[in-house]
Amino acid sequence: MIQAIVFDMDDTLYQEKDYLLSGLKYVDIWVKENCHRTGFYEEAYQLFVSGENKFIFNRALELLEVNYDQNMIMEMLNVYRSHKPDIQLLEDAEWVLNNLYDNVKIGLISDGYLSSQKRKVNALKLPSRFNSIILSDEFGRENWKPSHIPYEKVASELKCYPNECVYVGDNLQKDFITAKKLGWLTVHIQRNSGIYPNTKLSSDYEAHFQIENLKELSNIPELQQLFTKNKRQRRIT
Repeated sequence: MIQAIVFDMDDTLYQEKDYLLSGLKYVDIWVKENCHRTGFYEEAYQLFVSGENKFIFNRALELLEVNYDQNMIMEMLNVYRSHKPDIQLLEDAEWVLNNLYDNVKIGLISDGYLSSQKRKVNALKLPSRFNSIILSDEFGRENWKPSHIPYEKVASELKCYPNECVYVGDNLQKDFITAKKLGWLTVHIQRNSGIYPNTKLSSDYEAHFQIENLKELSNIPELQQLFTKNKRQRRIT
């Protein structure tokens, strides 16, 4: 029987594009102060909308006719990664957290640069609502998902066997293949608003279930016993 529900964070509990746009606003201020140019945010936003993900800073500076080198790009990245995020839990994520029975153990596994992920966790006010928060960068980038390390660590902290855990995430390339090998139940949340598109992969990478809204978790037979209609805020005592 499932005793613990473990979530991914980016594009599962909140919209990652909100974090990106929040960070671009801080970088825009930096560019105004250090390069004496306006319009960085607008150019960067249009690049993002058009599908540019890897070289937004470079391309936006080129469009603004700003000379730059790699050191400058690294400074901008530092501003982006160290900013205080303006992000909120999605409505369906809030609903799930408010409608789980109090004895359900809740965990988080999230990849990404440690300082950035910590700021996201705090901005979303997750520490008071989760029993275990595993930021995989603490174990080195080689232990980001699909490494088995974060899954085993969160299960250990939650004091659950693998077959008592379910993992809910959005990324087919890394979220489910290891969880399934370890014996976890897996659920793919497919958000149309996600930054990273899902590509067709072999069945090894697919989750046991696919949903489009986290509220649908309460309809999965293996998870129905986790939910109550008593809408009260969970707090870890």
